[in-house]
Amino acid sequence: MVPFAGYEMPVQYPAGILAEHTHTRAGASIFDVSHMGQIALRGDDPATALEALVPGDIAGLAPGRMRYTQFTNDAGGILDDLMVTNVGDYLFLVVNAACKEADIAHLKSGLPPGIAVDVLDDRALIALQGSSAAVVLSKHAPGAENMPFMTALPFSMAGSPVAVTRSGYTGEDGYEISIPSADATRITEMLLADEAVEPAGLGARDSLRLEAGLCLYGHDIDETTTPVEAALTWSIGKRRREEGGFPGAATIQRQIADGASRKRVGILPDGRAPAREGTEITDAQGNSIGAVTSGGFGPSYGGPVAMGYVDAEHAAKGTPVQLVVRGKPRPGRIAGMPFVPNRYYRGEE
Repeated sequence: MVPFAGYEMPVQYPAGILAEHTHTRAGASIFDVSHMGQIALRGDDPATALEALVPGDIAGLAPGRMRYTQFTNDAGGILDDLMVTNVGDYLFLVVNAACKEADIAHLKSGLPPGIAVDVLDDRALIALQGSSAAVVLSKHAPGAENMPFMTALPFSMAGSPVAVTRSGYTGEDGYEISIPSADATRITEMLLADEAVEPAGLGARDSLRLEAGLCLYGHDIDETTTPVEAALTWSIGKRRREEGGFPGAATIQRQIADGASRKRVGILPDGRAPAREGTEITDAQGNSIGAVTSGGFGPSYGGPVAMGYVDAEHAAKGTPVQLVVRGKPRPGRIAGMPFVPNRYYRGEE
Protein backbone atom coordinates (compact mmCIF):
# COMPACT_ATOMS: atom_id res chain seq x y z
CA MET A 1 0.00 0.00 0.00
CA VAL A 2 1.24 3.48 -0.84
CA PRO A 3 -0.18 6.98 -0.28
CA PHE A 4 -1.52 8.64 -3.43
CA ALA A 5 -3.61 11.81 -3.74
CA GLY A 6 -4.80 11.46 -0.14
CA TYR A 7 -5.66 7.77 -0.45
CA GLU A 8 -3.96 4.53 0.49
CA MET A 9 -3.58 2.62 -2.77
CA PRO A 10 -2.54 -0.97 -3.46
CA VAL A 11 0.55 -1.25 -5.65
CA GLN A 12 0.28 -5.03 -5.72
CA TYR A 13 -1.39 -7.97 -4.05
CA PRO A 14 0.42 -11.18 -2.94
CA ALA A 15 0.52 -12.63 -6.48
CA GLY A 16 2.70 -9.71 -7.61
CA ILE A 17 2.62 -7.25 -10.50
CA LEU A 18 3.70 -9.67 -13.24
CA ALA A 19 1.07 -12.26 -12.26
CA GLU A 20 -1.63 -9.58 -12.01
CA HIS A 21 -0.71 -8.17 -15.42
CA THR A 22 -0.76 -11.62 -17.03
CA HIS A 23 -4.00 -12.62 -15.34
CA THR A 24 -5.74 -9.49 -16.62
CA ARG A 25 -4.86 -10.52 -20.17
CA ALA A 26 -5.94 -14.14 -19.65
CA GLY A 27 -8.89 -13.76 -17.28
CA ALA A 28 -10.24 -10.75 -15.41
CA SER A 29 -8.94 -8.47 -12.67
CA ILE A 30 -10.58 -5.99 -10.35
CA PHE A 31 -8.88 -2.65 -9.82
CA ASP A 32 -10.17 -0.38 -7.05
CA VAL A 33 -10.21 3.08 -8.63
CA SER A 34 -12.48 4.74 -6.07
CA HIS A 35 -9.91 7.52 -5.69
CA MET A 36 -11.03 8.92 -9.03
CA GLY A 37 -13.42 11.86 -8.91
CA GLN A 38 -17.04 11.17 -9.89
CA ILE A 39 -19.06 14.27 -10.75
CA ALA A 40 -22.56 14.91 -12.11
CA LEU A 41 -23.33 18.05 -14.12
CA ARG A 42 -27.03 18.88 -13.96
CA GLY A 43 -29.12 21.72 -15.30
CA ASP A 44 -30.16 23.25 -18.60
CA ASP A 45 -27.95 21.88 -21.41
CA PRO A 46 -24.82 20.96 -19.43
CA ALA A 47 -23.22 19.56 -22.61
CA THR A 48 -23.06 22.93 -24.35
CA ALA A 49 -21.87 24.54 -21.13
CA LEU A 50 -19.05 22.01 -20.70
CA GLU A 51 -17.83 22.66 -24.24
CA ALA A 52 -16.57 26.03 -23.01
CA LEU A 53 -13.97 24.13 -20.95
CA VAL A 54 -13.05 21.11 -23.14
CA PRO A 55 -12.25 20.58 -26.86
CA GLY A 56 -14.36 17.41 -27.13
CA ASP A 57 -17.72 17.26 -28.92
CA ILE A 58 -19.98 16.92 -25.88
CA ALA A 59 -23.15 18.38 -27.43
CA GLY A 60 -23.03 15.60 -30.04
CA LEU A 61 -22.78 12.87 -27.41
CA ALA A 62 -25.85 10.63 -27.61
CA PRO A 63 -27.54 9.32 -24.44
CA GLY A 64 -25.76 6.23 -23.14
CA ARG A 65 -22.49 7.13 -24.84
CA MET A 66 -19.21 8.29 -23.32
CA ARG A 67 -16.27 10.28 -24.64
CA TYR A 68 -12.67 11.02 -23.68
CA THR A 69 -11.63 14.67 -23.55
CA GLN A 70 -9.41 17.14 -21.68
CA PHE A 71 -9.68 20.33 -19.65
CA THR A 72 -7.38 22.78 -21.45
CA ASN A 73 -5.84 26.07 -20.36
CA ASP A 74 -5.49 29.26 -22.37
CA ALA A 75 -2.20 28.04 -23.87
CA GLY A 76 -3.77 24.75 -24.99
CA GLY A 77 -2.08 22.78 -22.20
CA ILE A 78 -3.91 19.93 -20.50
CA LEU A 79 -5.15 20.62 -16.96
CA ASP A 80 -6.55 17.08 -16.71
CA ASP A 81 -8.03 14.39 -18.91
CA LEU A 82 -11.47 12.97 -18.18
CA MET A 83 -14.30 10.74 -19.32
CA VAL A 84 -17.74 12.28 -19.99
CA THR A 85 -20.89 10.15 -20.19
CA ASN A 86 -24.32 11.35 -21.30
CA VAL A 87 -26.54 9.59 -18.78
CA GLY A 88 -29.67 11.22 -20.24
CA ASP A 89 -30.75 13.80 -17.70
CA TYR A 90 -27.22 14.73 -16.62
CA LEU A 91 -23.54 14.35 -17.56
CA PHE A 92 -21.38 11.97 -15.57
CA LEU A 93 -17.68 12.91 -15.36
CA VAL A 94 -14.76 10.83 -14.09
CA VAL A 95 -11.60 12.84 -13.38
CA ASN A 96 -8.16 11.99 -12.03
CA ALA A 97 -7.68 11.81 -8.28
CA ALA A 98 -4.69 14.14 -8.06
CA CYS A 99 -6.57 16.81 -10.05
CA LYS A 100 -9.98 16.24 -8.48
CA GLU A 101 -10.22 19.29 -6.22
CA ALA A 102 -8.77 21.61 -8.88
CA ASP A 103 -11.16 20.17 -11.48
CA ILE A 104 -14.18 20.74 -9.24
CA ALA A 105 -13.14 24.35 -8.64
CA HIS A 106 -12.51 24.79 -12.37
CA LEU A 107 -16.00 23.50 -13.20
CA LYS A 108 -17.70 25.65 -10.59
CA SER A 109 -15.93 28.81 -11.73
CA GLY A 110 -16.15 28.09 -15.47
CA LEU A 111 -19.73 26.89 -15.87
CA PRO A 112 -22.77 29.21 -15.88
CA PRO A 113 -24.93 29.56 -12.73
CA GLY A 114 -27.63 27.26 -14.11
CA ILE A 115 -25.31 24.23 -14.11
CA ALA A 116 -24.97 22.35 -10.83
CA VAL A 117 -21.68 20.58 -10.09
CA ASP A 118 -22.64 17.61 -7.92
CA VAL A 119 -19.63 15.75 -6.46
CA LEU A 120 -20.59 12.10 -6.02
CA ASP A 121 -18.40 11.38 -3.01
CA ASP A 122 -20.78 8.69 -1.79
CA ARG A 123 -19.87 6.33 -4.64
CA ALA A 124 -17.01 3.87 -5.15
CA LEU A 125 -15.58 2.92 -8.54
CA ILE A 126 -14.14 -0.45 -9.51
CA ALA A 127 -12.73 -1.55 -12.85
CA LEU A 128 -13.34 -5.14 -14.00
CA GLN A 129 -10.83 -5.63 -16.80
CA GLY A 130 -9.72 -8.52 -18.98
CA SER A 131 -10.73 -11.04 -21.58
CA SER A 132 -13.21 -12.74 -19.20
CA ALA A 133 -14.77 -9.51 -17.90
CA ALA A 134 -17.92 -9.73 -20.03
CA VAL A 135 -18.63 -13.33 -19.06
CA VAL A 136 -18.15 -12.53 -15.38
CA LEU A 137 -20.23 -9.37 -15.29
CA SER A 138 -23.09 -10.82 -17.34
CA LYS A 139 -23.73 -13.32 -14.51
CA HIS A 140 -24.71 -10.42 -12.26
CA ALA A 141 -25.80 -7.80 -14.81
CA PRO A 142 -27.40 -9.66 -17.76
CA GLY A 143 -27.03 -7.62 -20.95
CA ALA A 144 -23.73 -6.06 -19.99
CA GLU A 145 -21.98 -8.47 -22.37
CA ASN A 146 -23.71 -6.77 -25.33
CA MET A 147 -22.60 -3.24 -24.47
CA PRO A 148 -20.17 -1.82 -27.06
CA PHE A 149 -16.99 0.00 -26.01
CA MET A 150 -17.63 3.54 -24.67
CA THR A 151 -21.28 3.01 -23.78
CA ALA A 152 -23.09 3.19 -20.43
CA LEU A 153 -26.10 1.48 -18.85
CA PRO A 154 -27.67 1.31 -15.39
CA PHE A 155 -28.03 -2.10 -13.75
CA SER A 156 -29.06 -3.58 -10.44
CA MET A 157 -26.37 -5.86 -9.02
CA ALA A 158 -27.25 -7.86 -5.91
CA GLY A 159 -29.93 -5.30 -5.09
CA SER A 160 -27.67 -2.28 -5.52
CA PRO A 161 -28.14 0.35 -8.27
CA VAL A 162 -24.90 0.58 -10.24
CA ALA A 163 -23.79 2.57 -13.27
CA VAL A 164 -21.73 0.53 -15.73
CA THR A 165 -19.55 1.81 -18.57
CA ARG A 166 -17.69 -0.43 -21.01
CA SER A 167 -14.38 1.29 -20.64
CA GLY A 168 -11.11 1.06 -18.77
CA TYR A 169 -7.43 1.83 -18.73
CA THR A 170 -5.77 -1.46 -19.60
CA GLY A 171 -6.27 -1.87 -23.35
CA GLU A 172 -8.31 -4.98 -22.56
CA ASP A 173 -12.06 -5.40 -22.76
CA GLY A 174 -13.75 -4.46 -19.52
CA TYR A 175 -15.98 -2.22 -17.47
CA GLU A 176 -15.94 0.50 -14.86
CA ILE A 177 -18.69 0.13 -12.27
CA SER A 178 -19.86 3.03 -10.09
CA ILE A 179 -21.37 1.64 -6.87
CA PRO A 180 -22.93 3.26 -3.77
CA SER A 181 -20.11 3.28 -1.22
CA ALA A 182 -22.14 1.27 1.31
CA ASP A 183 -22.40 -1.61 -1.18
CA ALA A 184 -18.90 -1.46 -2.66
CA THR A 185 -17.22 -4.10 -0.51
CA ARG A 186 -20.10 -6.55 -0.88
CA ILE A 187 -20.25 -6.26 -4.68
CA THR A 188 -16.47 -6.34 -5.08
CA GLU A 189 -16.24 -9.52 -2.99
CA MET A 190 -19.11 -11.03 -5.00
CA LEU A 191 -17.14 -10.48 -8.23
CA LEU A 192 -13.90 -11.70 -6.65
CA ALA A 193 -15.66 -14.94 -5.72
CA ASP A 194 -15.66 -15.86 -9.43
CA GLU A 195 -12.75 -18.18 -10.17
CA ALA A 196 -11.85 -16.08 -13.23
CA VAL A 197 -11.30 -12.90 -11.16
CA GLU A 198 -8.31 -11.77 -9.10
CA PRO A 199 -7.45 -8.40 -7.52
CA ALA A 200 -4.85 -6.18 -9.19
CA GLY A 201 -3.07 -3.03 -8.09
CA LEU A 202 -1.46 0.11 -9.43
CA GLY A 203 1.64 -1.69 -10.70
CA ALA A 204 -0.24 -3.90 -13.14
CA ARG A 205 -2.52 -1.02 -14.08
CA ASP A 206 0.55 0.99 -15.09
CA SER A 207 2.22 -1.78 -17.11
CA LEU A 208 -1.05 -2.59 -18.90
CA ARG A 209 -1.79 1.02 -19.83
CA LEU A 210 1.80 1.52 -21.01
CA GLU A 211 1.56 -1.47 -23.36
CA ALA A 212 -1.77 -0.02 -24.55
CA GLY A 213 -0.14 3.35 -25.31
CA LEU A 214 -2.45 5.21 -22.92
CA CYS A 215 -1.39 8.51 -21.32
CA LEU A 216 -0.99 8.95 -17.58
CA TYR A 217 -1.74 12.48 -16.39
CA GLY A 218 1.21 14.18 -14.73
CA HIS A 219 3.63 12.04 -16.71
CA ASP A 220 2.73 11.82 -20.42
CA ILE A 221 0.39 14.82 -20.41
CA ASP A 222 0.24 17.94 -18.26
CA GLU A 223 -0.21 21.70 -18.49
CA THR A 224 2.82 21.99 -20.79
CA THR A 225 1.50 19.53 -23.40
CA THR A 226 -1.34 20.13 -25.85
CA PRO A 227 -3.69 17.43 -27.16
CA VAL A 228 -2.04 17.72 -30.57
CA GLU A 229 1.47 17.24 -29.21
CA ALA A 230 0.17 14.32 -27.14
CA ALA A 231 -1.22 12.57 -30.26
CA LEU A 232 -4.76 13.02 -28.90
CA THR A 233 -6.12 15.04 -31.83
CA TRP A 234 -8.51 12.14 -32.50
CA SER A 235 -10.42 13.16 -29.37
CA ILE A 236 -11.33 16.56 -30.86
CA GLY A 237 -14.35 16.27 -33.15
CA LYS A 238 -14.52 17.99 -36.54
CA ARG A 239 -17.01 20.62 -35.39
CA ARG A 240 -14.87 21.63 -32.41
CA ARG A 241 -11.75 21.79 -34.57
CA GLU A 242 -13.51 24.21 -36.89
CA GLU A 243 -15.50 26.26 -34.39
CA GLY A 244 -13.08 26.42 -31.46
CA GLY A 245 -14.69 28.04 -28.44
CA PHE A 246 -12.60 26.25 -25.80
CA PRO A 247 -9.51 27.40 -23.86
CA GLY A 248 -6.37 27.35 -25.98
CA ALA A 249 -8.36 26.86 -29.19
CA ALA A 250 -6.14 29.17 -31.27
CA THR A 251 -2.99 27.23 -30.36
CA ILE A 252 -4.61 23.84 -30.86
CA GLN A 253 -6.22 24.82 -34.18
CA ARG A 254 -2.87 26.14 -35.41
CA GLN A 255 -1.09 22.94 -34.43
CA ILE A 256 -3.75 20.83 -36.16
CA ALA A 257 -3.30 22.88 -39.33
CA ASP A 258 0.48 23.30 -39.31
CA GLY A 259 1.71 20.48 -37.09
CA ALA A 260 3.20 20.67 -33.60
CA SER A 261 6.92 21.09 -33.01
CA ARG A 262 7.04 17.89 -30.95
CA LYS A 263 4.99 14.72 -30.71
CA ARG A 264 4.30 11.91 -28.27
CA VAL A 265 5.64 8.67 -29.72
CA GLY A 266 6.22 5.06 -28.81
CA ILE A 267 9.82 3.99 -28.26
CA LEU A 268 11.35 0.52 -28.34
CA PRO A 269 14.75 0.29 -26.64
CA ASP A 270 17.09 -2.35 -28.06
CA GLY A 271 18.11 -5.09 -25.67
CA ARG A 272 16.52 -5.74 -22.28
CA ALA A 273 17.27 -2.56 -20.32
CA PRO A 274 14.18 -0.35 -19.88
CA ALA A 275 14.26 3.40 -20.45
CA ARG A 276 12.48 4.99 -17.48
CA GLU A 277 10.69 8.32 -17.15
CA GLY A 278 13.11 11.22 -17.57
CA THR A 279 15.54 9.35 -19.84
CA GLU A 280 17.01 11.75 -22.40
CA ILE A 281 16.44 10.91 -26.07
CA THR A 282 19.11 11.96 -28.58
CA ASP A 283 19.64 11.53 -32.29
CA ALA A 284 22.49 9.50 -33.74
CA GLN A 285 24.84 12.48 -33.37
CA GLY A 286 24.04 12.90 -29.68
CA ASN A 287 21.82 15.97 -30.05
CA SER A 288 19.02 16.05 -27.50
CA ILE A 289 15.64 15.63 -29.21
CA GLY A 290 13.30 14.76 -26.34
CA ALA A 291 12.67 12.71 -23.22
CA VAL A 292 10.88 9.57 -22.07
CA THR A 293 7.70 10.20 -20.05
CA SER A 294 6.77 6.57 -19.26
CA GLY A 295 8.84 3.44 -19.60
CA GLY A 296 9.35 -0.02 -18.24
CA PHE A 297 9.27 -3.69 -19.09
CA GLY A 298 6.23 -4.82 -21.08
CA PRO A 299 5.36 -8.30 -19.77
CA SER A 300 3.00 -9.13 -22.65
CA TYR A 301 5.23 -7.46 -25.24
CA GLY A 302 8.20 -9.38 -23.91
CA GLY A 303 10.67 -6.51 -23.70
CA PRO A 304 11.14 -2.89 -22.69
CA VAL A 305 8.66 -0.31 -24.00
CA ALA A 306 8.42 3.43 -23.52
CA MET A 307 6.71 6.57 -24.69
CA GLY A 308 7.84 10.15 -24.71
CA TYR A 309 8.14 13.34 -26.71
CA VAL A 310 10.55 13.99 -29.55
CA ASP A 311 11.01 16.84 -32.01
CA ALA A 312 8.57 16.38 -34.87
CA GLU A 313 11.27 15.75 -37.48
CA HIS A 314 12.33 12.64 -35.54
CA ALA A 315 8.83 11.27 -34.87
CA ALA A 316 8.45 8.92 -37.85
CA LYS A 317 8.12 5.23 -37.06
CA GLY A 318 11.39 3.39 -37.41
CA THR A 319 13.57 6.44 -36.75
CA PRO A 320 16.70 5.34 -34.85
CA VAL A 321 17.34 7.14 -31.56
CA GLN A 322 19.69 6.93 -28.59
CA LEU A 323 18.38 6.56 -25.02
CA VAL A 324 20.77 7.90 -22.41
CA VAL A 325 20.52 5.38 -19.55
CA ARG A 326 22.83 6.10 -16.57
CA GLY A 327 24.95 8.34 -18.76
CA LYS A 328 25.39 5.77 -21.50
CA PRO A 329 23.61 6.07 -24.88
CA ARG A 330 21.71 2.91 -25.80
CA PRO A 331 20.08 2.34 -29.21
CA GLY A 332 16.35 2.31 -29.76
CA ARG A 333 13.78 3.30 -32.35
CA ILE A 334 10.51 5.18 -32.68
CA ALA A 335 7.54 2.80 -32.83
CA GLY A 336 3.80 2.89 -33.22
CA MET A 337 1.41 2.35 -30.32
CA PRO A 338 -0.18 0.34 -28.84
CA PHE A 339 2.63 -2.10 -28.23
CA VAL A 340 0.07 -4.85 -27.55
CA PRO A 341 -3.16 -4.77 -29.61
CA ASN A 342 -6.16 -3.30 -27.80
CA ARG A 343 -9.09 -5.67 -27.34
CA TYR A 344 -12.02 -3.32 -26.89
CA TYR A 345 -15.44 -4.78 -27.70
CA ARG A 346 -16.93 -2.73 -30.54
CA GLY A 347 -20.16 -4.74 -30.83
CA GLU A 348 -21.31 -7.29 -33.35
CA GLU A 349 -20.08 -6.50 -36.84
